[in-house]
Amino acid sequence: MTTLFHLPYVKIASTVTLLTSLVLFIGCEPSERETGVTYTIPEQPEMATGYTEKPGWATSEFAVAAANPLATDAGYQIIKAGGSAVDAAIAVQMVLTLVEPQSSGIGGGAFLLAWDGADVHAYNGRETAPAAADENHFLDEDGNPIPFRDAVRSGLSAGVPGTIAMLKHAHERHGILPWAELFTPAITLAEEGFNVSPRLHGLLAGEEALREDDIAAQLYYDENGEARPIGYNLQNPALAEILRQVALRGNEAFYTGAVAESIVERIRAHERPGNMTVEDINNYPNQDFTTEAMCNEWRAYRICGFPPPSSGHIAIMQMLGIMEHLEAPQAGFEDGTPTAEWLHQYLEAAKLAFADRNQYIADPNFVEAPAGDWQSLMNSDYLAERSLLIGENSMGSAEPGNPEDVLSLFGLMQEQPDKGTSHISIVDRDGNSVSMTTTIESGFGNRIMSDGGTGLPGGFLLNNELTDLSLRPYDDDGNPIANRVEPNKRPRSSMSPTLIFDNESGDFLASVGSPGGAAIIHYTAKAIVGMYDWGLNAQEAINVPNFSNFNGPSVLEEDRFSDDIIRALEAMGHEITERAQTSGLQAIQVTPEGLFGGADPRREGVVMGE
Repeated sequence: MTTLFHLPYVKIASTVTLLTSLVLFIGCEPSERETGVTYTIPEQPEMATGYTEKPGWATSEFAVAAANPLATDAGYQIIKAGGSAVDAAIAVQMVLTLVEPQSSGIGGGAFLLAWDGADVHAYNGRETAPAAADENHFLDEDGNPIPFRDAVRSGLSAGVPGTIAMLKHAHERHGILPWAELFTPAITLAEEGFNVSPRLHGLLAGEEALREDDIAAQLYYDENGEARPIGYNLQNPALAEILRQVALRGNEAFYTGAVAESIVERIRAHERPGNMTVEDINNYPNQDFTTEAMCNEWRAYRICGFPPPSSGHIAIMQMLGIMEHLEAPQAGFEDGTPTAEWLHQYLEAAKLAFADRNQYIADPNFVEAPAGDWQSLMNSDYLAERSLLIGENSMGSAEPGNPEDVLSLFGLMQEQPDKGTSHISIVDRDGNSVSMTTTIESGFGNRIMSDGGTGLPGGFLLNNELTDLSLRPYDDDGNPIANRVEPNKRPRSSMSPTLIFDNESGDFLASVGSPGGAAIIHYTAKAIVGMYDWGLNAQEAINVPNFSNFNGPSVLEEDRFSDDIIRALEAMGHEITERAQTSGLQAIQVTPEGLFGGADPRREGVVMGE
């Protein structure tokens, strides 16, 4: 075996194994174990914030792609120790909780797709609203929605965290290494510390509300309120202890006792308190996290994604399906960017997809699919009908359609921001694959940190996932909004973990996904088109400039498109805005030689494998 890419290691005295300390838990002496995770802290490079060119990584046996080098390395070491793709994903997520707290963590939720060589399995770890929440949850005393910013930064916005319970469920079905061993990297890094990266430092420096949380302020800022500097050795003793208990006792350690009580205490102590109870948290693991993946044909491929409450897969397949009914432009991709003609069709298709998304998509336990089947939104005849609305000029904005002529009684939800997310793609030695998108919603979630009742410095951030529900329960005409707040409801999501297969042979081809709020849908679609329409490799497809439309003005990644393209789109009636579009795409694709992985140059992720 040849290591084609890995971070160089540092020999230190703190190389740690959980085997000895978990003898009673595992039930055998360390010497009796055939495998064991002995974790070594890798050298911690300082990755620049901004756009950093990345080469793409070719491997022959396995690959791990994640948004931070330390997280990628944790998954790499787990697979080296004999772990599965799901084992590696768990280790990656726990490290991300520590090193990328702005994006995901054990205080949030996740969607996981797992391919086991025969079937695609989908596991839903989306957060839920408290049982006491109702449609007035975000309304003030006059019945008006409170400002979105205030809603986010409050106890009201926290949903019951789902990541740990979902991962425990997936591990019971796909894990190889013991659950406890998968926490070794994160516990070690939390105890020994990790170097604050330029990206984390920059985000902390620009964040004001986090300074107002007493636990977070002591962890991330000095006595003068300045963000911990680049390279600072950041230790998180509280998180280490919480993870140690979860490693030993599983769901019980998080969803009962001190951790659950601390979450509720922190939420209810906020100046704008929420109504979550310990019972809400106790009840979360008592469910079946398994759901049915949605798989649809596009050209020669079968694309599998997540069903509602995610809107991602449906919107992606609607956009790609609508464009299939249009006359393709003579050139779709030239000189490293999509052409204006291709972009016109895509942006118009996006308007149609997002109109449907805002009308129909919500938690399927609360909302019936149009015509009784979510596939009705991707029916070829329906998409052909929708495609007729696309002409030579911009339509401005689109109205939702009526699949199978069934008129919806739901109101149209207004677009609300959503931001903080991370993505993990993994292929293990046996060809099993994971595509997992994980989130605490906004950057640093609701800016409330829990120490899990440990009394130690640090902890984990709570999510603001409930602001993915509509703050307004009814539209201006009095129609109920499908994605309004209701007790125990899961918020609509844009997360789009995706697995791609050859439609004829059934062979696995790629794992892909991205963070980015509602733009996740566009980033993931771009990568799919890049790899399987424009013939790019995973890294090249990720590098393509970003573009998006949410049923209004179009957004192009700033300084990445020529004036000619922008003028051509404006001549077709498009309202164009240029701004940073910080995707965080991770992708691994199968090649004749093995595997090829790509990581987004807009963030600090890497790919590792052998």
